[in-house]
Amino acid sequence: MSLSTAVTTLFDNSDEVFLDVAKLLLTYADNIVRCPTEEKYRSIRIGNPTFSTKLLPVKGAVECLFEMGFEEAETHLVFPQSASVEQLKLIRDCIAAERNLRLQGGRPVQPASRSVVASASALESCAAASSPPAAASTQQPSSLVDALTASASFPTESSMSFFATLQSNFQHVMHYENPELQLKARSIIPHNHLSSSAQHKLKELKEADPECKLGIEDCLVLELLRWFKRDFFSWVDCLPCSQCGGPTNHSPALGPTAEELRWGAQRVENHYCQSCQLSTRFPRYNHPEKLLETRRGRCGEWANCFTLCCRAIGLEARYIWDSTDHVWTEIYSVSQHRWLHCDSCENVCDKPLLYEIGWGKKLAYILAFSKDQVVDVTWRYSCKHAEVLSRRTKVQEAWLLHIINGLNAARQQSLSPDRKRELTERLLVELVEFISPKTPKPGELGGRSSGSLAWRIARGETRAADKKTEAFVFKPTDEEKKARLLHMRYSAPKDQYCRVSSSSEIIPNWDQCVWTKESVFRKVENDWKMVYIARTEGSTVGRISWKFDFASAGLKIHSVSVMANSKTFQSGKVCWSLQSGQMTTEFSGDGRLQSFSSLSGSSELIVAAELSGGEGDTSWQHSQLFRQGLNEQEASFEVVIQLQDA
Repeated sequence: MSLSTAVTTLFDNSDEVFLDVAKLLLTYADNIVRCPTEEKYRSIRIGNPTFSTKLLPVKGAVECLFEMGFEEAETHLVFPQSASVEQLKLIRDCIAAERNLRLQGGRPVQPASRSVVASASALESCAAASSPPAAASTQQPSSLVDALTASASFPTESSMSFFATLQSNFQHVMHYENPELQLKARSIIPHNHLSSSAQHKLKELKEADPECKLGIEDCLVLELLRWFKRDFFSWVDCLPCSQCGGPTNHSPALGPTAEELRWGAQRVENHYCQSCQLSTRFPRYNHPEKLLETRRGRCGEWANCFTLCCRAIGLEARYIWDSTDHVWTEIYSVSQHRWLHCDSCENVCDKPLLYEIGWGKKLAYILAFSKDQVVDVTWRYSCKHAEVLSRRTKVQEAWLLHIINGLNAARQQSLSPDRKRELTERLLVELVEFISPKTPKPGELGGRSSGSLAWRIARGETRAADKKTEAFVFKPTDEEKKARLLHMRYSAPKDQYCRVSSSSEIIPNWDQCVWTKESVFRKVENDWKMVYIARTEGSTVGRISWKFDFASAGLKIHSVSVMANSKTFQSGKVCWSLQSGQMTTEFSGDGRLQSFSSLSGSSELIVAAELSGGEGDTSWQHSQLFRQGLNEQEASFEVVIQLQDA
């Protein structure tokens, strides 16, 4: 049989190293072959000293376990009941044959220094920088040991800049540990409500999956993400004009004031209104205390403030910096014994391949910063390790390892032995995770393929949850048939539909009653207390429609009245139309209730809107549907259809 990459990599080790680790691998395999039903032989604890010092550091060893059929499961590698024992035997026989050959002197001895870390202390040193998979590349350092043996160089401008970034982020996360700042955050976060919702969610999950091993903190993370995204923080592209409320464009930056500098705003954007010729300042604040007040920004502000909120409610969190210009948060799950990727901008949890697969980012360096340590977590976020290694050219791997170890040693001087041991054990688990095979799941933008049913249900990752919302059609209820009337209203501020003629039935969410939608979303401007439906950024056209069908009820249209509220800026356009069969009638979205008798006799109706036009980077904002203040009570959209017998 042809050798797998994992087996080939294992064979590249020296005789001394290979013979030692092969004996261990054969023991694991033979135990399962001899006693396939014995559970104790199907599980290997990652923190076990034998595993962590004799197997984990050897190139190809852990990969061979994965080739055999072992899978990552929190703090252990397990050989599941569904795994193929025949596959395990194939890998086992290859290793055994090679071992026999070497014992008989069939292979030359190779230097061992570049193949293995021979002591636990050396391994812990390596673990602090979280190495990439051993066999990922032949062009760049392929393991931490290779990095350690690489030649060092004098500091360069690139390495000094990188060091400054490391120091700055490592110092910045200490803001999150300020007791007074945490208290201020807790006074804002609806902790009791979130905790209650999390407890309710956990109860549902345990009912859905009796084997559920999730903890309350897992559900609390999901509730906090949802609240932060929907109710607390808002995204800023260009702020509306502070005078007329209209759209603005980016202009040359403004100088920061002393007060702005006090809160870390080294840069102040200038959002300029062409109509008013007025500049609206947007300081890029970097202090999380200020962000609790402003509650707006881009990914930097989002991750900064969200990480503080996590620490404020007792979650163990770290700030994640990506050299390709993005930041997010990781939360440690006590129940799952691992770190969870959390992006507050996207309201997503545990989907680490989102950026490489979903966004197409060319990753290089991703570092995690917490109060206790810095960790290179790049490999959690990639399934293309060789490509990533080829892009890691800013600094030498040995230099990066040395700097990270130095920062961690300085920060951890005051930690207790138990805490240091806990951090080391977590790093060992992370190392195994980093070299675990990763395959993006269809439709999940690279979400994690492992995890319990409950965890996937909680994050909406079951097959049923992946289905798109079916196109909605308004059909007359019994009450509407009797009244010969279908009267629907939509309120953008409340984000709900009301079927006035059917006991005032309420249906939440703008897209729940939509027939079709293309490149549109509901935008809430919390700072300006406004809401509207707009095109998605980058799209040239957005479309949305609502459908009404009366044929199945044996009815037809007698008359139609429609009110739609839309607003445009600069060259933005909104085109409203009524469609029935081959007939299309255009109408204005000026907020007036308009009647149409030409549709009499039709059995169906589609109300449609098309958004287009606009200028510059904010063109998507220049055509809006249902723009209203968040406190307004008037309907944003209304359809009144008088019916008659067919």
